[in-house]
Amino acid sequence: MVLGSMAPRRRWLLLGLAALAVVALIAAGTVVISRLTGNDKPGGPPVAGSPTPSPVGTPTPSPSGPPPGADITGPLNLLLVGVDTRVSVPGWEPHSDAVLVLHVPKGLDRAYLFSLPRDLVVDIPAFPKAGYKGGKTKLTHAMSFGSRVPGKPKQPSTAQGYELLRSTVSGYTGLRIDAGAVLTFNGFDRLVNALGGVDIYVDQRVESLHRRPDGKYRESAPGGYTGPQQVYEKGEQHLNGWQALDYSRQRYITGGDYARQRHQQQLIRAMTRKILDEGLAKQPERVDQVVSALGDTLVYVGGRRIVDIAYALSGLPENRFTLVGLPGSGVGKGSAYRGEQLTAEGRKFLTELRAGRADAYLAAHPKLVVKN
Repeated sequence: MVLGSMAPRRRWLLLGLAALAVVALIAAGTVVISRLTGNDKPGGPPVAGSPTPSPVGTPTPSPSGPPPGADITGPLNLLLVGVDTRVSVPGWEPHSDAVLVLHVPKGLDRAYLFSLPRDLVVDIPAFPKAGYKGGKTKLTHAMSFGSRVPGKPKQPSTAQGYELLRSTVSGYTGLRIDAGAVLTFNGFDRLVNALGGVDIYVDQRVESLHRRPDGKYRESAPGGYTGPQQVYEKGEQHLNGWQALDYSRQRYITGGDYARQRHQQQLIRAMTRKILDEGLAKQPERVDQVVSALGDTLVYVGGRRIVDIAYALSGLPENRFTLVGLPGSGVGKGSAYRGEQLTAEGRKFLTELRAGRADAYLAAHPKLVVKN
């Protein structure tokens, strides 16, 4: 399949699934379309409401037949993961720094996006493929434990790590995960730059732990870092790639990791709005730019082909896309701190989501809805 020969509308539909969350539905799926005939392999369960996944590389139906993904009716759950940038270091095991779940109920006419804390204490199941016996620990470790390849200690597998993370998230939420995407933070940086930056409302003053005002990294020092810091002032801001990434990664701020989760969700929504406002469907050269920017920083892992899911979700209205912030608290204090746990209110949302009562629950608990 040659990307350059696609009509603009078809390119847009194929562009449907990647880059963390909403962007996964609307912006960057084309990056893997060139791999559909060889490099992508089915790695998960079939999509609910659909037949058994067809092998990767199955020819697209002719224009007279049904479009790919027309048989997908939902519900649909996508796991979107941002991994530590140090995966570029040889032998470095990937850690899931951002874990987001997108739930699209039956009918595919609305969606809910929520984050799980990276330090959420969960039961990670045994995973013989990586030689892991299972245990109760922080969610972020599921990716790293699962990525270990016996006999190849310096060659961790991100796709294999995703398998264990997927099982862990499914077990905790009670949701069947149908497909997912893993994006390195370097890829996120590139994607924002390819879009020309994003406009976002910064809801609190944030001082960067890692970056200087010129974008260079601050120098390491005993107990932390030293040198001038990049500061994101409260209010409407235009952020380039490194700024958007840096802002969304800060957690040593008021609200801690829960504020970071909120900022990541807000940033994803800002990216989606930019994509929609600029009408990338009518700008093939911009599509190529975005696709080229991601390169191999994106790993798609799913049962159905990414093109099928992109088609199925292409009609999802933006105003029916709800960002949900799940509150939590620490498990243990001081030296006895073990991680995070969701509050009863947060856990109840997952119960109501599975039962199809999310709208009513959010109406009764409006503070869970992320605004701005």
